[in-house]
Amino acid sequence: MRTTVHHTPTHTPTLPATVRRLLLAAGTGAALLLAGCASEKPAQNTTFDFGPAATTAAAAARAPIAAIVVGDVTGSAALDSERMFYRLNYSDPLQARAYANSRWAATPLQMVTQRLKSRIAQSGAKVLSVSDASDGVPILRLEIDDFSHHFDSQADSHGQLVLRASLFQGHKLIDQKTFDRKTVATSPDAGGGARALAGATDTVASDLIAWLATLPLKKE
Repeated sequence: MRTTVHHTPTHTPTLPATVRRLLLAAGTGAALLLAGCASEKPAQNTTFDFGPAATTAAAAARAPIAAIVVGDVTGSAALDSERMFYRLNYSDPLQARAYANSRWAATPLQMVTQRLKSRIAQSGAKVLSVSDASDGVPILRLEIDDFSHHFDSQADSHGQLVLRASLFQGHKLIDQKTFDRKTVATSPDAGGGARALAGATDTVASDLIAWLATLPLKKE
C-alpha cells in the first residue's frame, strides 16, 4: 500500500508596493548618510608665526646700547598659550574670543620675546640673558597689555600690540614707556590677524630701539 505525501509549498509573503518603496528609500538614505559621514574629515588646525625677522633700515640704523639684558616678555595667562584671540569691537569688545582651528606656533609671550631680541640684536647691541649679565649692564623688562586681533566691523580689522617697557641700570629705573601700535589686517580672518600682529610687533620693535637710543645711560 502506497502512501502519498502531499507537500504544501511555502510562499514568501509579498509586501505591498508602497511598503517596498519606503524600505528601499530608507536603505538608500542610510547608505548615503554613512557615505557622507565617512567622507567628512575633521577640520585641520592652521599654525601661524611671525615669519623670518628680515633686517629693516630702522633696526639696522644704529646700535643704541653696546650690551643689554632683555628679559622674557610677561603678560596675562591668556597670552601664555598658543590660542589666537580676537575681539568684536563693534559688538562686544569686552569678550575675548579664540579662533577654533587656528593656533600660534608658540605662545605670544615667547614669540614677542624672540622677535624683540632679534630686532635689538640687528641694531648692533649684544643681547644677553639674565645669567650672563654683569654689573652695570642695562636690563630691559617688557610686559604686554594687549595682543589681539580687533574687528571694528565685520570687514575691517587690525592687529594691536600694547607693550610697556622699563629700563633699569644698577637697580635704578632709567625710564618707562608704553608702546601702542596697530596694523591693518589684509583679511578678516586668522591669517589676516596673524600678519597684522606680526607687523605691529615689528613696528613696536623699531619704536623700542629708537627709544633706547635716547636714554641717558652710564658708561661702564
